[in-house]
Amino acid sequence: MTEVKKDITWRVYLVYFLVALFGVAIIAKVLYIQIVEGAELKKKVQNFTLVDKTIEAVRGNIYASDGSLLATSVPIYEIRFDPNADAISKEFFYDSVDSLALQMSNLFQDQSMAAYRKQLINARINGERYHLIKRNVNYLQLKQLKTFPIFRKGRYKGGFIFIQQNKRERPFKVLAARTIGYEREGVSPVGLEGAYSAVLSGVDGQRLMQKIAGGVWMPISDDNEVDPEDGKDIYTAINVNFQDVAESALLKQLQMHEADHGTVVLMEVKTGAIRAIANLKRTEDGAYYEGYNYAIGESTEPGSTFKLPALIAALEDGFVDMDDLIDCGNGSKKFYDQTMYDSNFDEGGWGKITVKRVFEVSSNIGMAKIIEKSYGKSPQKFIEHLDKMSLRKPLGIEIEGEGMPYIKNTTDDSWSGISLAWMAHGYELQQTPLQILTFYIAIANDGVMVKPKFVESISKGRKIVKEIETEIINPKVCSQKTIDKIKAALEGVVENGTASNLRHADYKIAGKTGTAQIANKNYGYSYQSKVSHQASFVGYFPADNPQYSCIVVVNAPSRNVYYGNLVAGPIFKEVADKVYSNSLEMHQKLVQQKFYASSAIPYSKHGHKKDAELIFTHLNVPVISNAADEEWVVTSTQDSTVTIAPRKIINSLVPNVVGMGLRDAIYLLENQGLRVRINGRGTVKYQSLNAGIRVTKGSEIEIELS
Repeated sequence: MTEVKKDITWRVYLVYFLVALFGVAIIAKVLYIQIVEGAELKKKVQNFTLVDKTIEAVRGNIYASDGSLLATSVPIYEIRFDPNADAISKEFFYDSVDSLALQMSNLFQDQSMAAYRKQLINARINGERYHLIKRNVNYLQLKQLKTFPIFRKGRYKGGFIFIQQNKRERPFKVLAARTIGYEREGVSPVGLEGAYSAVLSGVDGQRLMQKIAGGVWMPISDDNEVDPEDGKDIYTAINVNFQDVAESALLKQLQMHEADHGTVVLMEVKTGAIRAIANLKRTEDGAYYEGYNYAIGESTEPGSTFKLPALIAALEDGFVDMDDLIDCGNGSKKFYDQTMYDSNFDEGGWGKITVKRVFEVSSNIGMAKIIEKSYGKSPQKFIEHLDKMSLRKPLGIEIEGEGMPYIKNTTDDSWSGISLAWMAHGYELQQTPLQILTFYIAIANDGVMVKPKFVESISKGRKIVKEIETEIINPKVCSQKTIDKIKAALEGVVENGTASNLRHADYKIAGKTGTAQIANKNYGYSYQSKVSHQASFVGYFPADNPQYSCIVVVNAPSRNVYYGNLVAGPIFKEVADKVYSNSLEMHQKLVQQKFYASSAIPYSKHGHKKDAELIFTHLNVPVISNAADEEWVVTSTQDSTVTIAPRKIINSLVPNVVGMGLRDAIYLLENQGLRVRINGRGTVKYQSLNAGIRVTKGSEIEIELS
């Protein structure tokens, strides 16, 4: 029995010893970790919970040519609260939480005061250090939050934390939307946002952030914090007013003809500056939106607008002259196994007409015969001449997605016996609208082909850091002799050719119509007896002193009206009229007006209605007033009476001050924000800015008096 007890006791002691030994080992390990490894482990934990996070730089703005904002980064904020900050005592918190909850409820109007109070108190009780208050808070709301109880103490004393983020906004919404574009993660960059991303993006900063409970990252104070460098701004060539009229005119015609899509581009002749570019596509429900930049990206067979480079080649190589006679026959002609038709086939064709007339009436047969006769034995020479005119190379614009021009070689598998004749009037080749327009600008610019320019300058804080110069693609596409002949032909198209409906009484337009059948990728030019067309017009104005050039292309009009002069032409004319009326360089100076006084009735200057009426009443001169409640009037004298007529003064438009005295003229002009330069004395006989154009604040206007 004793032996058994001893055995049990020994075993118990052994167990106790082992347990004690294990406990000592645990204590030893803990002490080792704390004393020996503690510092290293603390460092590792800190490295795991402390990370340098990126502070996003504010993206630069995109402006129109007049400074109107086209795209900007609007700051939005995420609001957080640390209710357990060391400086927030229990007494201070509970004394202020009711007021804070009430003001947040009034500001956001999404929760009651009681709900906000409960939320804030629970956050404190639960020991939260980074409690979410609100996302997508704007700057004005942020300013108000900074004045609220507790929050007004700031980040460290009041636990108020805000994180800035940036949201891209376009104040003009869809205006030139595809050209302005966007840059998004995982998506190919589009438009100017993508092309100038490196300029607009700026340089991101860094901030030390700590990971706390719930996987939330909270910013902490750090002397090594790097502030972000905001991006630079770009000033585009786009004129907001011209862009608006281009889009409106395009939309109106697309709706009228139920067309699939269309594009308009307005360009300055000398500089290549793109003043307007509109692209619209029809949806299934009949609405139109800007979903693709057709002007830049869509290469199609241009049709008759390509007759211009074809004719230039033949003139330059000395094969024809503008007075040569071409027999266009009865309106149809067979080239190998294909029959070509003129638009007046049903009327018996054009017969024998001059080369100039061939171009003006856009005879397909006439142009095909010119090119066949000129290059039939050496077709590659024609291709080479087109190459010399820079028609086979892309423009190299900065915006991604430019469609590739295509002009086949005689060595291509697709070359056939009809290729030369069909290329003569714009088939079996491809060009984008912008590429066609650029060539026409070269003619308007006396042979100098300039690269389209979307951006005029880059600035930093309103200070220009880089001017974008005009780039020359081809210094001379053809001789001046040929240019003079071609200019006359382009004017002839509008004066007495296919675009005679576009004639204008005040200024001359030069250009070319285009009507092309659109080939379906699978079925060719005709499928189930349906033929789709592309209508276009491209030209420049004023013809005698070209300032602007414009192209209009409308695809697939569906109301059996598809000719370029009827579908695209009206859009061109509406844009041109708007530009002409707002461009001072196209107008003559206001004609000096002479004013004569009657021997019986004294002469009166135009001016303020009350002043005029007071004077005439004092002089006992009879007055006939047609001015009603108008403040400013025009006076005219008869044998025995004075007639007062209204002179409308519209805010933001240059007033007409001709015929006024200096005092009234200065008053009206300076009230519109204009700086006035004065020459002479007496009555205003001339003003340098035309009445009725939109005022640019700070602009100078010269008035001449006599």
